[in-house]
Parts: sequence; C-alpha cells; structure tokens
Amino acid sequence: MRTLILLVIGLSLAALVAWVPAGRRRRLTAGGVGALWLAVVGWNLATGLSHGYTLGEELPIQALILLPPVALAAWLGCRTPTR
Repeated sequence: MRTLILLVIGLSLAALVAWVPAGRRRRLTAGGVGALWLAVVGWNLATGLSHGYTLGEELPIQALILLPPVALAAWLGCRTPTR
C-alpha cells in the first residue's frame, strides 16, 4: 500500500510540471521534480533498510517508485504545448 501511495504522490508531483510555462523554466522544474523525488525515494530506501529488508529486496521496489514519476516529469518538461 505504501508503494502505491508513493507512486501516486510522485506522479501527481510530476504532473505539476505541465502547469509551468513552456521553455527553459519547464525543463528546470522537471529537473527539480526529479531531484526532489530522488531524495524522497532515498529516504524511503533508508526506511526500508532500517526495518530489516535487504538492499536486493528494496531496489526493485524503489525503482518502481522512482522511474515512472521521473519519466513523466522529463516527458512533460521536454514537451512543447500545442496551442
């Protein structure tokens, strides 16, 4: 359940990039979202390791939490608006 909650929060945070005006500012915001989300996933990894899970058990879950939101933010950051 925690994985699903974090994934939804990450995707929601990445979707905020779409509301930033296009251009350099949007790319910068997408990079900021990626860096922030990497920090959140690092914290979640440390929490899992402190509760007795091994790194091998945690890495696939953390990749699942990290990659979709960062990929969405990158895609939205590079996309030009169609108006």
